[in-house]
Amino acid sequence: MTRQAAAGGRCADAKNQGRAWTAWLATMVFFLLTGCAQPARLPMEDAASSDAWSGRLSLQVDDPSAQPLNAAFELRGSPQQGELTLLNPFGNVLAKLTWSPGLATLTNGTETRKSESLDALVWQLTGSTVPVSALFGWLKREPTAVEGWEADLEGMDRGRLVAQRRSPLPHATLRIALDR
Repeated sequence: MTRQAAAGGRCADAKNQGRAWTAWLATMVFFLLTGCAQPARLPMEDAASSDAWSGRLSLQVDDPSAQPLNAAFELRGSPQQGELTLLNPFGNVLAKLTWSPGLATLTNGTETRKSESLDALVWQLTGSTVPVSALFGWLKREPTAVEGWEADLEGMDRGRLVAQRRSPLPHATLRIALDR
């Protein structure tokens, strides 16, 4: 091989390495920018008058057979017609509940279940009763009465809600932290 041919090969390798480095750098910048992207959030003062909330929720049931539920959530609509989406830490949808008068739908992965009862689908999803219709009032800082449940609205100025089910057994605790 001549000296010129060897030099040409090294030059081509350097160009390919430069292109590879540029492509890698562009990919990393893309992932950094998209990883830092956040959906628009409502200020706390607007959350009380809104019909849409997002944040994190935790449901702990005092029953050894019940799995605790910890997920990000998005809640939209009203007690009569709405949508509750549960998300994992990466933002992937774990489950979605939608409801309107006479029909509720639970989509959990590739499985879809329909019922006339929103409460029945919430039970299937969480293993517990959760007063979804009361959440709308509680998140608007309205003391909404639900039999067996007590909601502490004192922390709502900081975007925190704690509701406890005293009856029927087993006891359950629902904690919500709204996004700021």
